[in-house]
Amino acid sequence: MNHEKRKILIVDDEPDIIELVSYILEKERMSVISASTGVEALKIAQKENPDLIILDVMMPDMDGIEVCQRLRSMPAFDSTLITFLTARSEDYSQIAGFDAGADDYIAKPIRPQTLLARINAMLKRKRSGSSTNSNLLFGDLSIDQEKRMVKVENRIIELPKKEFDLLYLLCSESDKVFSRDEIFSRLWNKDVMVGDRTIDVHIRKLRKKLGDHRIVTLKGIGYRFKF
Repeated sequence: MNHEKRKILIVDDEPDIIELVSYILEKERMSVISASTGVEALKIAQKENPDLIILDVMMPDMDGIEVCQRLRSMPAFDSTLITFLTARSEDYSQIAGFDAGADDYIAKPIRPQTLLARINAMLKRKRSGSSTNSNLLFGDLSIDQEKRMVKVENRIIELPKKEFDLLYLLCSESDKVFSRDEIFSRLWNKDVMVGDRTIDVHIRKLRKKLGDHRIVTLKGIGYRFKF
């Protein structure tokens, strides 16, 4: 059994939130570090290299969206787990968060069991997926899972984390039609509050970047990758 402590960075400008989340995670034998501003978070993350970062969206100096974007722009944090912790639940906030590269989205008020379940699920998915990296090739489209790189006609296409994950899922079983429910369950934790528009927006952005012909919509059923 692996007894290695998971290192978690909590970033929030509310001391009570940091204290509560730290208490919950430390009871589960996780190592917790914290930051109260976005600027401080970037410095601590680069120094400590945490396994997972919990980011508040609304912070005064630099919001969580920008912190996430900056972290994802650094190769060292390309695969670091990042989840947002916020009281905001509108669709546009979720989409902005996932576009920035977030893995999950946890709403306040904090429920200890829900928080733990979501964090453990993310950590488990990362462990189980760490040894299954593979590349996919469909004509002029290539996908490198390990480098998280997509190329069309040898031209690199920049994709945010969730767009990449969605494309890789569709391509990994290219003869299969994925229902919306299955996409949600495969790419998001089952308890995450994601609006119905979220998948539609991600599909629309993928089509714009890769071409309308690559992803087929089967009305009332789901989506399929076409090669």
